Amino acid sequence: MDLSLTLRKGLEDFSRNVLFDQSRTQPFPNENDTFLPHDKRVLSSLHLQMSLYFNMWFFPVWWISETVMLHLKYPVLPDYYKFILVTVLILMTLIEAIRLFLGYAGNLQEKVPELAGFWLLSILLQFPLILFLLFNEAILIQPLERGVHIVLATFILTQALSGFVALRNVVRHTESQFHLRQFSEALTSRPHLETSLHFPDNM
Repeated sequence: MDLSLTLRKGLEDFSRNVLFDQSRTQPFPNENDTFLPHDKRVLSSLHLQMSLYFNMWFFPVWWISETVMLHLKYPVLPDYYKFILVTVLILMTLIEAIRLFLGYAGNLQEKVPELAGFWLLSILLQFPLILFLLFNEAILIQPLERGVHIVLATFILTQALSGFVALRNVVRHTESQFHLRQFSEALTSRPHLETSLHFPDNM
């Protein structure tokens, strides 16, 4: 449980300080904090959600195509490429499952840590792996493979761009709400401060 909270806090700090260079701002409020009731804006990205939806249905097609093609060309591949391709297929399957889950949760629930994790997995892991499968001619790329790799690479790149925009909007909105809440609390506490002051009658 502590590891999960530490990971979420690290992703929040990364989003605020590294991605958007806003180290001077206050930390994000907790999920249980209540914001001002009049702000009901929807920050979820429609483009990101549509891309995630179609990606979720396309990925099984990609996985079946890649598995069948790998089985057909496996006997003629060098031993080290056999190991590399099997490892890449397993890694991409696991990463894609986690990535899509984080994308759905982060976008629909407008959560910064999940969106940040989704964006990092897309840029740092999944996109380089699909480029390796797409452009490395030594692995004997078949026409079907090239086609499904292009489609998946397009999904990942589109989601990385729209995910960055969605993450930036959620970060800015969360911080603005946090500052507004602080300002509102300061205004409500001011009358108590004024009544606590006592001035002599002769002044």
